Amino acid sequence: MARARLRTGTPLTRFGLGGAQLGNLGRVTTDEQARGAVEEAWVRGSRLFDTAPHYGLGYSERRLGELLAEHPRDEYVLSTKAGRTLVPQVYSAGQLDDGGFAVPAAYRREFDFSRGAILRGVEQSLDRLGVDRLDIVYLHDPDHHWEQASIEGIGALIELRDQGVVTSIGVGMNQSALPARFVRETDIDVVMLAGRFTLLEQGPLADLLPAALEAGVGIVNVGVYNSGLLARPRVAADATYDYVQAPATLIARANAIAEVCEEFGTDLPTAAMQFSLRHPAVTSVVLGCRDARQVAEGVERMDAVVDEGLWDALISRGLLPEGVFG
Repeated sequence: MARARLRTGTPLTRFGLGGAQLGNLGRVTTDEQARGAVEEAWVRGSRLFDTAPHYGLGYSERRLGELLAEHPRDEYVLSTKAGRTLVPQVYSAGQLDDGGFAVPAAYRREFDFSRGAILRGVEQSLDRLGVDRLDIVYLHDPDHHWEQASIEGIGALIELRDQGVVTSIGVGMNQSALPARFVRETDIDVVMLAGRFTLLEQGPLADLLPAALEAGVGIVNVGVYNSGLLARPRVAADATYDYVQAPATLIARANAIAEVCEEFGTDLPTAAMQFSLRHPAVTSVVLGCRDARQVAEGVERMDAVVDEGLWDALISRGLLPEGVFG
């Protein structure tokens, strides 16, 4: 599988496996499903694996660490996140996490981007993952914490990068304006951008993507199906967008794109996957997958041969902006 390198030398395969479902996002993921997802990604040539303490209150990290322990550490890239601190709490029998994961509510999450919290958080992640170093650590959703995150949080990650505990550092957010500011004003190497540069949204063309190109900062694109809206060949009336009911105008736009895809012999999810990788600032796409089948579908969509005329047609019909690919 093709790879791109961050400015620190970290090699990222074009496709990566996201670990939210390994943390029981929405419902239980069986051990068989989790193992199947990791092994299918490996067999398909992917060597990029992403997780976070937030995913299942640490369960995703523990699970992914156990599965990756069967492979040589130097052969894969492992990323996690910091800043959404897990605080132990008293909980009753059968009480589940209220953050969307089917796991016991043994912790609550607190945003804390102080130096101490970041250093402790990374140490705890290393322990859960069973490794002695991390390839990438992102500050996780510092949307409302610019001052502390940009000074103390990034400062702590720079310390860890200087010590060799972490190779590359960055931020992960579902907006583009603040990550663009991190790119311009702090010494980060990579941004994980969630759901904002897709077939339906290209706002980062105005801020983050040009800033990243200028600074040599990589973009790892996630949420490329817009929480399911682009995951099927045609969009149902009850489809979700950002995990709530999608507006009718957005559904109509997605189906208009789907019609053009069909004219060119492909489908909406394949076009969504390939679009997500076409901008020169984007190094990789990370896709959250629950099992081997979802991994296989993602990689096959990435590798499918798509008529280049599709993109010109989408632009000429006003469904994509001019200059969308940099």
